[in-house]
Amino acid sequence: MRNKNLNKLVKISVLSALSFVLMLIEFPLPIFPEFLKIDLGDIPAIIGGFALGPFAGFLIELIKNLLHLLVTKTLGIGELANFAVGAAFVMASSELYKRNKNKKNAVKGLIAGTIAMTLTAGITNYYIFIPLYSKFLFPASAMIEAASKINPGVKDISTYILYAIMPFNLIKGVVVSIITLLMYKKVSPILHK
Repeated sequence: MRNKNLNKLVKISVLSALSFVLMLIEFPLPIFPEFLKIDLGDIPAIIGGFALGPFAGFLIELIKNLLHLLVTKTLGIGELANFAVGAAFVMASSELYKRNKNKKNAVKGLIAGTIAMTLTAGITNYYIFIPLYSKFLFPASAMIEAASKINPGVKDISTYILYAIMPFNLIKGVVVSIITLLMYKKVSPILHK
């Protein structure tokens, strides 16, 4: 029992470190403001959630963001936001996959995770993160202005969330899901040893 727990802890630690490194590699999409960047740091957390269970995926997300606090430029607000949306993605996808571990459930789980992440991003940005960014980093008007240069439909916080935040997270979820599907069966034997 002790060796099994230690083994699981080591796997969570390695996946957390990998997740942190992947979080540092980020790129913008030209259809969104430059400060919205895709990173692939959720992939190890989802793989961990699939292989080791939803709570393991949750822990990987948490540790990744705690490590990222060491290099933050957002006073921890960005890490809190990343954790909220990443945890929603990982928990929803791995919970569904856990019920019946096959490719069909993996796809269903990743779709559910993408939807959960997108909705969580919309709600938490509206009520928590945009107000925090506005208070401590830069005003919401700057975010809205940057987004409206790319999409003239962005006029206020609500349209910013509808036309920038939620579509961005939807695209990120699709990208992360596709890469996870391509990788999981190749790395899962290592995690199940």
